[in-house]
Amino acid sequence: MTYILSMKNDTLVITPTYNEAHNIGRIIDHIMNLGIGCDMLIVDDNSPDQTADIVRAKQEQYPDRIYLIEREGKLGLGTAYVHGFHFALERDYLYICEMDADFSHNPDDLPKLVESVKRGESDLAIGSRYSKGISIVNWPLRRLILSYAANIYARVITGVPLKDMTAGFKCIHRTVLEGIDIDKIRSNGYAFQIEIHFRAYKAGFRLNEISIIFREREEGVSKMSKAIVREAVWRVWALRIRSLFGKL
Repeated sequence: MTYILSMKNDTLVITPTYNEAHNIGRIIDHIMNLGIGCDMLIVDDNSPDQTADIVRAKQEQYPDRIYLIEREGKLGLGTAYVHGFHFALERDYLYICEMDADFSHNPDDLPKLVESVKRGESDLAIGSRYSKGISIVNWPLRRLILSYAANIYARVITGVPLKDMTAGFKCIHRTVLEGIDIDKIRSNGYAFQIEIHFRAYKAGFRLNEISIIFREREEGVSKMSKAIVREAVWRVWALRIRSLFGKL
């Protein structure tokens, strides 16, 4: 597959997708019209609902600003982002963003994350659900308790001073990705976000939490599973132990 890069933009938004046909067209339109001068990469895991077809139509609408990587199957969040990171680094983007396709991350919050990194306030700006109390809308109480407790657990075990360790909405300066060896990342679910934050913190980069309001998706189905939770539980210990022995 051949990509043609529009050199006018230095920011790339990476959005992994699996069955996001109801959302992907709208989220692309919203981001393209934010006025922040960014491109967008969708990494699709062979969605049976034809998500990729919608992305291809948007490529015609926004020439040289929308990129699509189609993978052979449902390979996971972590590998999708690592694939996207390599794409961004190879094409000299300075600011690389992670964002979901389902509008749980408000696209209007994206500019303040990017500006935090561009102004030099942080190397990694995190859209945080817990930095100023709890700012989550329409989650069931059970899921809220699980998420909040998981973040306390991850913070205590890893020692990273973040209130939202599992946040998946962020802007990262390319020097962070170059400095943490992304090919060594082994997490693939929500633990992937913990590992990114942990590796960046241990490498001495500046992490900054910016409060956002997180909303439960309106369309589609959540990708949360018991396997994702189990991975997060043991992965924080693996990271801590490997760090103590200098093998991160």
